Amino acid sequence: MDKLPVSLDTDALRSFVMGIESGSFALAAQRLCRSTSAVSAQLKKLEQQCGATLVTKSGRHVVLTPSGEMLISYARRLLELNDEAQRAIKGELLQGEVRLGMQEDFGESIMPEILGKFSQQHPGLRLSAQVDRNQALLNGMAQKKLDLALLWQPDQDVPDSHFIGQCQLEWVRHESRDISSFLIRGEPLPLVMFDAPCLLRSRAIAALDQAGIPWRIAFACHSLSGIWAGVQAGLGVTVRTRMGLPSALQVTDSLPSPGRLGISVLLRNQPDNEALQLLHRLMIAKVKTFTLP
Repeated sequence: MDKLPVSLDTDALRSFVMGIESGSFALAAQRLCRSTSAVSAQLKKLEQQCGATLVTKSGRHVVLTPSGEMLISYARRLLELNDEAQRAIKGELLQGEVRLGMQEDFGESIMPEILGKFSQQHPGLRLSAQVDRNQALLNGMAQKKLDLALLWQPDQDVPDSHFIGQCQLEWVRHESRDISSFLIRGEPLPLVMFDAPCLLRSRAIAALDQAGIPWRIAFACHSLSGIWAGVQAGLGVTVRTRMGLPSALQVTDSLPSPGRLGISVLLRNQPDNEALQLLHRLMIAKVKTFTLP
């Protein structure tokens, strides 16, 4: 008779996922209302069940090993299914309200899928969303008008902020816009950008200045849809990520790289708000599919 596979401990999986998402197993212990030693014991138990090391130290932080990277997505799915089964059996539906804020790039490319499914599963829950720029979302969190915000990693330290990962910034143009002609003639490169202040605008200008490439703001606006429209009209080039990139536009590597930009999630401390905690986990899991390894 074949030996039955080992059943992974759900509490240990939850501690494992919370530790990675929190960036610290000590912080995970606080959020789970457990001692740090108890969480460490659960991690050790999980590694024994898996027969592999799941995390390793990198300076003051813990990072996933290859086995840990493989397990983390399964762990999230198992926990989501476990929690859904518990609610179904008990006849419990999430109630209350979650006020969500998101930067425009995420609002158009990531959030519709998550919020649509979440709302269908929990019809008794009220969701409100603010799609805006970074500073407006930071203000909303500071003024307690938002419970959860997904945004580009701020330059300054922000309370209750959790770093998720990084995205590669890309120069984006319309196929009709010939960048090489500007570079050859030394003419200022026309840019399509958000009004200042803007993190991506600053990255683009810094990359061009460092390379000695002259530039000018040809078109400035307040919305991402305006950015895409301006680039599609051939007014200039812009810097964004590949998230939500319109099919009519293309990435170009003929300009100096503007580097990478981090994504952070801000969560108001409401440990008893199950809907908020669940949406927080779903957002992190989805965003991680877009970030660099």
